[in-house]
Amino acid sequence: MNLVVCKTPAELASRAAAEFVRLAKDSIDTRGRFLVALSGGSTPTLLYRQLVGTSLDWGKVFFFFGDERNVPPDEDASNFRNANKDLFRPLRIREDRIFRWRTELEGPDKVAQDYQDRLEDMGPGLPRLDLVLLGMGSDGHTASLFPATEALVEIERFAVANWVPHLGSWRYTLTLPVINNARNVCFLVAGTDKAETLSKVFESDSEADKLPAQSVQLTKGELIWFVDQAAASKLFEVNI
Repeated sequence: MNLVVCKTPAELASRAAAEFVRLAKDSIDTRGRFLVALSGGSTPTLLYRQLVGTSLDWGKVFFFFGDERNVPPDEDASNFRNANKDLFRPLRIREDRIFRWRTELEGPDKVAQDYQDRLEDMGPGLPRLDLVLLGMGSDGHTASLFPATEALVEIERFAVANWVPHLGSWRYTLTLPVINNARNVCFLVAGTDKAETLSKVFESDSEADKLPAQSVQLTKGELIWFVDQAAASKLFEVNI
C-alpha cells in the first residue's frame, strides 16, 4: 500500500490523473485495452477535468462504475451523469465503451442483475479490472459498501443492490471480491471531514464492518491512497 499526501485537492487530482494515464498506457500496451471503474463525488470531478487534457488512446478505454445511486441517469446525484458531463462528452467516448448501471430498469434487483450479467460477459471467472477508483465517506464507506450492510459480506456476486438503512434508499455497488481482484486501486480522499476516519482506517485494528474501506485489500495488485493534507491531518497522531 502506498500513501501519497498532496497539498490541495487540485494537486491530488493532478497526481491521480498522472497515475491513471500511466496505468492506462501500460495496460493498452500489454493487453490492448484498459478497464477502469469510476467513482462518484466531487474529487473525481477534478480528476475528470484533468484527464480531458491528456494524451491517451481513449478508444481503448472501457469505463465501468464502482457504484451508483438509485436515481435516473440524468439526475444531478447520478455518478454517471457527472462522469458523462465532465469526461465522456468532452472526450467523445462511444456509448459501447461505457458500462453504466441501468437505473431505469424496474426494481433494484433487475438493475443489479443487469450489471452482474454484463460483468459476466467479460469472460469466465472473477472480473479483473485494471483500475478501480474509490472514494471514502466520513463514515468509512467506500463505493456503496456502507457499514453494517449486507453487501459487505457478499462473496459470490459481482454486483449487488445494497439497502442502506440510514439513507433510506438503495445503492448499487461492485462487491469486495471484484474490487480486491483489481490490478490497481486508487483511493481519492480530500477534506477535513475525512481526517478522523482516515486515521482510524490506517491505524486501528481491522473493523471492516464499521470501516468498510479497511476491507479493500488487493489479492494481487497495487493499492494507492491519494489524500490531501486536510484529510491526512490526523494520520499517525492519534493512538486508536
